[in-house]
Amino acid sequence: MTASCATRTFPRCHESPFSSWSFVGILLVVQVLLLPTSSDACDDPPRFQSMKLKGASQATYNPGDKIEYECRPGYMRIVPLLTTTAVCQADNTWAPLQEACTRKPCPQLGDPLNGRVNGTFLFGSQAHFVCNEGFQLVGPEILHCDLAGNSVAWDNEPPYCEKILCKPPRQIPNGKYTNSHKDTFEYNEVVIYSCNPSSGPDEYSLVGESELICSGFDTWSSDPPECKVVKCPYPALENGKFVSGFGKKFYYRATVVLQCYSGYYLKGNDTIVCGADNMWEPKVPECIKESISPSTKLPTSSHSVSVPTSTQPTISSVSGVKPTTAPPVSRLPGGWIIAVIVIFSLIFITLLCCGFAFLIRKKKREREGSASYSTYQNKSTTPEQTH
Repeated sequence: MTASCATRTFPRCHESPFSSWSFVGILLVVQVLLLPTSSDACDDPPRFQSMKLKGASQATYNPGDKIEYECRPGYMRIVPLLTTTAVCQADNTWAPLQEACTRKPCPQLGDPLNGRVNGTFLFGSQAHFVCNEGFQLVGPEILHCDLAGNSVAWDNEPPYCEKILCKPPRQIPNGKYTNSHKDTFEYNEVVIYSCNPSSGPDEYSLVGESELICSGFDTWSSDPPECKVVKCPYPALENGKFVSGFGKKFYYRATVVLQCYSGYYLKGNDTIVCGADNMWEPKVPECIKESISPSTKLPTSSHSVSVPTSTQPTISSVSGVKPTTAPPVSRLPGGWIIAVIVIFSLIFITLLCCGFAFLIRKKKREREGSASYSTYQNKSTTPEQTH
């Protein structure tokens, strides 16, 4: 057998590209490292209330870069003048940094006649106006210092203080008021109403406030009163009487005090007043007969209750719990029981005394009988002894 040997051929290995690409990457990293970092730049320029950056802002600010500010609308440069520029420092900070502007003032406002103004006059502030007593403000109470183009000005005209006056109050039928000839009345001025004499049998009554005060511009303290006949009916109280306020006619505000007779209690108020509607206020009370039952209770009343002094003390300002009528002791059922007990006690004591006296007399008689018997025996034995 013939063997043949052939030479094995291996594939040729290609050159690895790793060495070339790694070299390129290293170069890129070095370039990035050589670029200036963010730590080498200043932050955005600071903001101020009174100033703004002049011109457009940049994307980055490197050390040595310079910026300039200008005053915002409504503000002006501080005197002495302060710098409005800042420089990016090597430590990435801005210097110098400070407000270089201040608020502009509005025109000076003086106190109004018979009033005063409070507040400041600088841009963005308010001025408040107040009038003295007896005067009222005509115009806006508050003014604002606002922008007006490149300057500042008040947003309205200043108000003024006007004297408070009232027109004459209303005339009333059957009445009049003082100083009715005047066309105007000053602040706090007073007019007094009164009624005219009546042409009929009953007089006029003034119902309402008699005095009116000018308290504001054309404003009186209350409505005018009325002059009219007010007459309440006679306050007849069955089983009762008048304590005060006696009279035949009862006009407006007439006051009467009432009281019940003995054996009756007052249901209602003991004091009544004649009201403007010709009715008693509160209504006329009633006199209710007292009950002899000890459990009987008086009705509740929010007013004083008059009770005859012969039966029980006066109860005043009764409220809430109903008082119990306390009848006289002679009417109580317990009085009869006490009387019976007393009578039986006297009878028992009398019988006991009689029995005791009888026993004493009996013993006395027995002693007397014994003595007589002894004497008789002595007499009977004496003759025998003589014989």
